[in-house]
Amino acid sequence: MGDLRAEARHARAELASTLDAIEYKFDLPKQLRIKRRRLTHALRQLGEDSPAALVGIALGAATVVGVIVWFGASAVAKNR
Repeated sequence: MGDLRAEARHARAELASTLDAIEYKFDLPKQLRIKRRRLTHALRQLGEDSPAALVGIALGAATVVGVIVWFGASAVAKNR
């Protein structure tokens, strides 16, 4: 009788784990919140460990955004 109860507990735990995984997979806002927290934590840690590297990343990101905006504006201007 104890084996059956142990198996039932194990099966319930596996089912709960599977349902949690399915819920996580389809809950995109939750995934984005978790990824944003991880990124924020990693950037804070990088800022503490190596502020120059963080500044370099920020400048690189600003440059990429600037280039994308420049090409987008150029494409719009050419189509007029």
